[in-house]
Amino acid sequence: MRTPNEPAPLLPLLHAYHDRDGMLTDDALREISATLKIPLADLYGTVTFYHFFAREPGGRDAPRVCDGPICKLKGCDGMLDALAAEGAKPMPCAGRCDEPIPVLRGGEVLTGLSVDDLRVRPTPLPPAYPGDDEECVFAHIREPGRATLDGYRANGGYTALESALRDASPGAVIETIEASGLAGRGGAGFPTGRKWRAVADAAGSPKTIVCNADEGEPGCFKDRAIMDYDPHAIIEGMVLAGFATGAERGFIYLRYEYPKTLEILERAIAEAESAGMLGDDIAGTDTEFRLYVRRGAGAYICGEETSLLNSLEGKHPFPRNRPPFPVTHGFEDLPTAVNNVETLASVAPILRNGAEWYRGLGRGEHAGTKLISLSGDIQRPGNYEVPIGLPLRTLLDDWAGGPQPGRSIQAVTMAGLSGGFLGGEDLDATLDEPSLRGKGSFLGAGGIMVFDDTRDMLEVAHGAMRFFAHESCGKCFPCRIGTQRLTERLARDAGPAALDAWREEVADIGATMKATSACGLGMAAPLITESLLRYFPDAVRAHFGD
Repeated sequence: MRTPNEPAPLLPLLHAYHDRDGMLTDDALREISATLKIPLADLYGTVTFYHFFAREPGGRDAPRVCDGPICKLKGCDGMLDALAAEGAKPMPCAGRCDEPIPVLRGGEVLTGLSVDDLRVRPTPLPPAYPGDDEECVFAHIREPGRATLDGYRANGGYTALESALRDASPGAVIETIEASGLAGRGGAGFPTGRKWRAVADAAGSPKTIVCNADEGEPGCFKDRAIMDYDPHAIIEGMVLAGFATGAERGFIYLRYEYPKTLEILERAIAEAESAGMLGDDIAGTDTEFRLYVRRGAGAYICGEETSLLNSLEGKHPFPRNRPPFPVTHGFEDLPTAVNNVETLASVAPILRNGAEWYRGLGRGEHAGTKLISLSGDIQRPGNYEVPIGLPLRTLLDDWAGGPQPGRSIQAVTMAGLSGGFLGGEDLDATLDEPSLRGKGSFLGAGGIMVFDDTRDMLEVAHGAMRFFAHESCGKCFPCRIGTQRLTERLARDAGPAALDAWREEVADIGATMKATSACGLGMAAPLITESLLRYFPDAVRAHFGD
């Protein structure tokens, strides 16, 4: 059990009691409240906000069945019925869209399309790279033993860190990252070098590096592959970020649904500490950096960086008002860089090979690569590393084999669910922000779910909006009420309505949400209804027209 003397102690203590007792008892909450001096009412409100902290006996080990968009297509409702006698409950997308249907039972994740087929399966490796372009993040991930220190060392692991500590300055590291064009790969796309420079220049210490591994966007599962097969790449990236910014501590905030990944990360951290790549006097220099894993407890909103920081601090995980921004007022109100798993895994290869090398990996004027999680009605689902600017149809048809024989692609989602749908001629887009934003969407975290011509897109849209309504943190009125109203308007049992009035109402709700919501959830959710109307007006008219 973690001690309260370590930073960010609340989540580890909650998990320790939860694992020991199979639930969080009233006595446990009283002990934690007294130990950490958190008012009991505040602690109770925080605990009950998360999906996975059970408050009833045996709740931790009761099965949770994913009912995300892809698992809905694959029959999760039947799985829930089959496990009902065991107290099964649905859970939002569990990040295994490439191997449905996941069932979380205690400390294990089992997958299968039926109860008889459920078993523990390893994370699928990315498919063999089909392109002629060079990979960055996935370049060595398929090699046996890559997750171990020796396997990582075999292909230049930690040489970028050793070289930077020995021969470079923090400013030089930042300049290289800036010149490479690396931008945040978790969804926001903010330039990484600029973020690091702001933290380095900010007053206050200790500074902190946070790896956002709360991969909760439906349709996204790329970060799990990196953490399971290349954990040292994240560690090296975080230590380099610490060196560049002056930070001496870091956290990996890991989503609850990845229990085996937790074991892999903690083992890799122990290896790095034994090898002198973490802790005091790293690589024989006077550089210090300590790294901790903090496991979340199930809350989509914690993927938003300020909600994540509040969760780390033991507060209710609401988004913060900005400004001030985390680069000056982050963890414990001190300068903090929050970066995504994929972003941090890109850092060491860039420093080893140079900024121009990374820029050259993109197509045309675009810099670098992007990991895409591809799932749904496609022959070869999985994680693909694509050059920025690759045509979407090249990925779908050439790399992933297209839809099943005799079927055609009706639509895809972008940015998981947050980018809404693309369909029709807009499937000729290229995978870069200018192209996608020109079509009313965005690349975001890189989740693409495919729906063929057999799917009811109105039902898909309703499920997507129901997810956003369920995951809204409730802090701001536009998102809390708007997602619920849009869910109701998309429901099949809503009854017929005058189409013009329906369109006007939905548009008005969406515009209000986009203009006034506190964070990206409320701003992104209306893209579902906007894109549904854009690409599938006949389906809307058939149901809602009078």
